[in-house]
Amino acid sequence: MKKHTLILASLVLFIQVAVAQTKLLTMEEAIIKQKTTLAPARLKQLMWVKGTDKYSFVDKKENEDVLIIGNAENNKQETVATLKELNDALVKAGLKPLEAFPAMQWNNADQFTFETEKTLIGYVYKAKLISREANRDFGADAEHVDVAKVSNYVAYTIKNNLYVYDFKNKIPVTNDADSNIVNGQSVHRDEFGISKGTYWSPKGDMLAFYRMDQRMVTDYPIIDWTVRPAKVHEIKYPMAGDKSHEVTVGVYNMTKHTTVFLKTGEPKEQYLTNIAWSPDEQHIFIQVLNRDQNEMKLNSYSATTGDFERTFYTQKNDKYVHPMHPIVFLPNKNDEFVLQSEQDSFDQKVGYNHLTYFKFEAVPVHYKDLLIQNKTNGDGKWAITDFAGFDDKGENLYFSSTAESGITRNFYSMNMKDYKITRLTQGDGTHTVMLSDNKKYFIDNFQSTTVPREISIYDTKGKKLQTLKQAENPLKDYKLGQLSLFKLKSDSGDDLFCRMFKPVDFDSTKKYPVIVYLYNGPGVQLINNTWNGGGDMWLQYMAERGYVVFTLDGRGSANRGLAFEQATFRQLGTVEMEDQMVGINYLQSRPWVDSKRMGIMGWSFGGFMTTSIMTRYPAIFKVAVAGGPVIDWSYYEVMYTERYMDTPQTNPDGYKQANVMNHIDNLKGKLLVIHGAQDNVVVWQNSMMFIKACVDKGKQVDYYVYPGHEHNVLGKDRVHLFNKISDYFMQNL
Repeated sequence: MKKHTLILASLVLFIQVAVAQTKLLTMEEAIIKQKTTLAPARLKQLMWVKGTDKYSFVDKKENEDVLIIGNAENNKQETVATLKELNDALVKAGLKPLEAFPAMQWNNADQFTFETEKTLIGYVYKAKLISREANRDFGADAEHVDVAKVSNYVAYTIKNNLYVYDFKNKIPVTNDADSNIVNGQSVHRDEFGISKGTYWSPKGDMLAFYRMDQRMVTDYPIIDWTVRPAKVHEIKYPMAGDKSHEVTVGVYNMTKHTTVFLKTGEPKEQYLTNIAWSPDEQHIFIQVLNRDQNEMKLNSYSATTGDFERTFYTQKNDKYVHPMHPIVFLPNKNDEFVLQSEQDSFDQKVGYNHLTYFKFEAVPVHYKDLLIQNKTNGDGKWAITDFAGFDDKGENLYFSSTAESGITRNFYSMNMKDYKITRLTQGDGTHTVMLSDNKKYFIDNFQSTTVPREISIYDTKGKKLQTLKQAENPLKDYKLGQLSLFKLKSDSGDDLFCRMFKPVDFDSTKKYPVIVYLYNGPGVQLINNTWNGGGDMWLQYMAERGYVVFTLDGRGSANRGLAFEQATFRQLGTVEMEDQMVGINYLQSRPWVDSKRMGIMGWSFGGFMTTSIMTRYPAIFKVAVAGGPVIDWSYYEVMYTERYMDTPQTNPDGYKQANVMNHIDNLKGKLLVIHGAQDNVVVWQNSMMFIKACVDKGKQVDYYVYPGHEHNVLGKDRVHLFNKISDYFMQNL
């Protein structure tokens, strides 16, 4: 009997493995479920409990949401609140019960807050008590809600004006009748690290905010096709070389109910970036960038009078300066801070994103390049990718960087006295870190191409204390292509990182079609040592269907130093295509690549690269798909385009060479162009003008439009999009 049982068990195991080995991704799984059930498991709402050495997360027990608190020093965890307990308290307070545990944050060690029914709720979990902290019903039109961390005052916008809420009154801060004057919202089209328009002071007593005057910017039509007849919605879109908007910064005093505007001076067409408050709330620091983007001044202004005080530092570059991060003050210091910069501050040489330390008295300003002078790996050719701040005494700072490799991320500390750098994380891959409030511990979320996810707790000396989560491979039941990351050398001698998925059941004696997926534009890095190599699951979907899928990050892409990025200056597309050719030549040299069946695909800057390669290297690719492509850089916005191309007036040859329409005569292969009809980033006019030029020159191009979508096709329609793309390759390759 035992023998027969063993044989039966072995047969069942064999059948299970055989079934698993034949399972392939559906398009819905590759697009929708890659972020849900097919993503590596995580701990929901994992965070530190404010003011303690404890962490919390939301989990399920007996099919009910529960809140768990754990101790950083040991593996002890306890359930401190259940959804039922929370709902009982809500009903008792006259509020509706919740279907799931709410998004929350800790006020202190005993109470967390969340929002429901437009009311901020506090919950003391030990006493199981509910308190109504504040009314959050600011009206249906309220947007850009920003809560001060200390005072809990609230800033928000309604249409183009800014309001604040002080727990009693909803106070209008601005009252501009002209909708083209916009208050409290992001400016400069979200460039320079700007993502919002309000900035609370450290204690939450004052509010700095952007005011953007767009009256001088040309209107641009976005058409709403859902109404009869169609209606034009005008937006302000400043194109390269044209008039830009004018920005100022106001400061609202919550006690005096007064506003002053900072005297940022002339010219009005300048960029006010990276707003930061001094800890004593007396000064506001702004990195002021000229429109040419080749000179940045770190200025301070009085928060009470708005007066200009002084320029602490000036950075110049013959190509461009690209400030992306506000200054950060050392703890309990009003005269010491650090600045992130891609240039060596002493000699203004091009470098990597590092930190400069400033200490100022009356005069002069003293500064030194902290991480530049500490040449980790011998030459300092690595970049900080995330600055996590200081410990409470300002004796150590913490950061993530590419010190080991351009495709890895590790976490480090640096002593502020001897500048010794210590690597704190373990494992070759990508570490995403969250420091505790007291900076004694950190949570490490680790991934690599072989580790789906491992969540651990370390102390800030680098000792691993416990593992909270070891995620299983969510794709273990699927038959996948073989993933590899490797490097190629560019003609300029740079390392170019590559990612490749070989087809399922790869046979080196066969020949396979290829899809090159690319972006290769500024600020983006596609390849990382993380799960799936940083790529979307659609790449695996195509590998399952017999394609080699290849990506290369060439010069111009992110996190490789300023010289690597600036190689494309005034000639977007040219150097990038040279580097892409390195990868293409590599592919064509492989005996298992069918060089007659090669395809290429990219979106946005990748769409520009796709159409550029199809028209300037026409003999290589049989099939291409270009989504939301920039065709003519003179049709793109001021801030981004002029940084990399200067203006059409000062660089006419560069714009002419980069303009895809000037190379249409060379087009040979099958090309599908896709665009969102409401695209307000790369405006629809780009591809419409391209199609018109193709018609004029007798070139056949396929075209598809997604009404209702802006620059990306999202939601359920994204499945439709990638079915369209996949079918195009399968039918033509």
